Amino acid sequence: MRYGISILPDQSWHEARPKWERVEEMGFDHGWVFDHLVWGGLPDARWFSSIPTMTALALVTSELKLGSFVVSPNFRHPVSFSREVETLLDIAGDRLLLGLGAGGTPDDGLQGEPAMTPKQKVDRFQEFTLLLDRLLDEDHVSADGQYYQARNMRLVGGSVRERVPFILAGNGPRSVRFAVEHGDAWMTTGVKSETLDEWFAGVARSCEVLEEALVRANRDASTFDRYLNVDASPQFSLASLDSFDELVGRAGELGFTDVIIHWPRDGDPFRGSVKMLDALAERGFTP
Repeated sequence: MRYGISILPDQSWHEARPKWERVEEMGFDHGWVFDHLVWGGLPDARWFSSIPTMTALALVTSELKLGSFVVSPNFRHPVSFSREVETLLDIAGDRLLLGLGAGGTPDDGLQGEPAMTPKQKVDRFQEFTLLLDRLLDEDHVSADGQYYQARNMRLVGGSVRERVPFILAGNGPRSVRFAVEHGDAWMTTGVKSETLDEWFAGVARSCEVLEEALVRANRDASTFDRYLNVDASPQFSLASLDSFDELVGRAGELGFTDVIIHWPRDGDPFRGSVKMLDALAERGFTP
């Protein structure tokens, strides 16, 4: 099992930097930055952009993998975003984990776009992902899609796609299958549930879809990484060491290779004590 942590970008870099430096000192494998203009969980909070934050993070760490949590088409175009990815990769080296997802609210309406159905959002996400894949792999890319167009976009210097793992997020069967067919790994938050057992039951159903898709695609399951955001469950990972151990243990039983938790905050969401995080780091992630 590998361990990741996210620090919400609702604080200045002056405040966030020492926390991120501690993350690497604690031995986490990867760190994740939310990618939103406004996050529905804290709509009245200050909020900072993910790519500049990840760039700064790359400059103050040396081993930590850097993850976008997750980029969506809500306010991005694959042509311009491909250049951001290429630049961040140049700065961070081969430490970038590119989480991609369909996106949610309120980001989906901030630029005045007409409302989209869930199916349309998935359609757009898939088109975004496939075009971004080409833009990071080919020079002189042109495309005419339903949602995106490109005209002779350049990629001078050769493909960088193999250096940028696409970690495709999704909970529904269609998105899980797409992750297998076109991604390098899969990420899920599960489906909102009242109890922990219900939440893990939903995650287990998605895992079954994943396993079936891996067989159909003739992909080696042992090389396909699976990321679980355990703090999307009804139970906060750092409520106690027992809570952390339970969530990680149950994730491992379902075949997840990576889990992601969140830096504790004074208020909701992710309300908790940094002392518990310190205790976890002192004890070690494995009980």
